[in-house]
Formats: sequence, structure tokens, C-alpha cells
Amino acid sequence: MPDDAELQDLSPYDLMDREAARLDDHFSSLEESDWQEPSACEGWSVHDVLSHLAASEAYNHACLDDSVGALFEEVGARGVTDMHSFNALGVADRADTSNADVLDEWRVACRRTRTELRERSGDDIATSVGPYPADWQAWHLASELATHGDDIGVAISADEAAARTDWRARFSRFALAESKPDLPVEKEDDGTAITIGDRTLTLDDPTLVAAVSARLSPGELDDEARATLAALA
Repeated sequence: MPDDAELQDLSPYDLMDREAARLDDHFSSLEESDWQEPSACEGWSVHDVLSHLAASEAYNHACLDDSVGALFEEVGARGVTDMHSFNALGVADRADTSNADVLDEWRVACRRTRTELRERSGDDIATSVGPYPADWQAWHLASELATHGDDIGVAISADEAAARTDWRARFSRFALAESKPDLPVEKEDDGTAITIGDRTLTLDDPTLVAAVSARLSPGELDDEARATLAALA
């Protein structure tokens, strides 16, 4: 089991609420022409990112309802074989749905997820990998909301930026420990030291967050490092 001590003084539920509110404010401010602008998710417009967020709530609700198997059976009958095809289906299903309707769908569904997941704090919930701590699931969802916020250019105030980068770096180290337990990862004063093979990389917090979220800019790090660190791809 990964060590989550570095996360203990933070509430993932509060962070989820904050990131969801930030996204809602951003989506609500968009002009009609903004919705088809490209996002940082390759091939996806801003509308597509919102569609993905709305569609993902079906999985979140299945975890809360202990019906993950039934959901996978349903989408499997429609050709879904992996996470990539699940995401593609969710976006395609909403391609012709108005921006306002998809936003309303996401608002309601995300509110239910955040409310009911918070109520399960300290317990396990059903997931695709079996029983899993609700608190850790909340961390994953907070991180996903923040990443997609960055993908569409959500504004972050100067007062919030440092704290937001800090919690995302902490969770990035946790995500690496969880998914790659044999990878040496150490927090240091000047960043995070990660040993890959016979070399050690020291990454500052923004680079670590981008690497773990598979959002590095072209040319940042080499292919081996990018593949190794993309724990939340």
C-alpha cells in the first residue's frame, strides 16, 4: 500500500469542490465560439472536455452504487474495450448535445459524486480494481478536475497558484508510489528526485505535475522518462 502521510493535512473533498467550482465558473463564462476551441487534450475541443467530464460521472456513480460490472457490461455491448474507447464513447454521445445541456448534466452528476463520496470518507468504495479507499478516490478525482481545468485554460489566481501546485505535486508523488511502487521517489528541498535506471532526475513541482499527468510540453524530458512518469495518463 502506498504511504499517504504527505496528504493527511489536506481534504481531497474540499479540493474537489474548489476545482469543480472553478470549472463551472469557466464554462459559464464562455461565448458560443469558445466551445469549439482546441483544448490541450489532443483532438478534443472545449465542448469535448466537458462531455468527457459529464460522461465520466457514470463511472463515478457506478463506484458509489457498487454497479461497476453492470456499467462495463453496458458499454462493452457498445464496443468499449478499454479506458480510451470508454472516453471516446462518452464524447461521441454528446457531440450533438448543446453546451448548456452538457453543462447542466455535468453539474448535477458531479455534485452527486462529490456529496456522496464525502459521505463515504474513511470507507472503501467499489472500483474497477476492487474495493478502494474513498479518500484516495477523491484525490484522483480532484486531480482529474484540476488537470482538465488546465487543459482548457481555467484561470488560477496568484493567491491560489502556489497552494494548488503544492497539493498536486504531493498527489503526484503518491500516484507514482501507488502505480510504480518500485520506482524510487524522494521529496527534496529543491523538488522531487526520481531514479530511473542508472540516473536520477530532480523535477520542480510544476514539471512533476505535468509529467505525472502526461501533460509535458514537447521536448520536456526524454521518451523513457515521459513514459515512466505518466502515472495518471
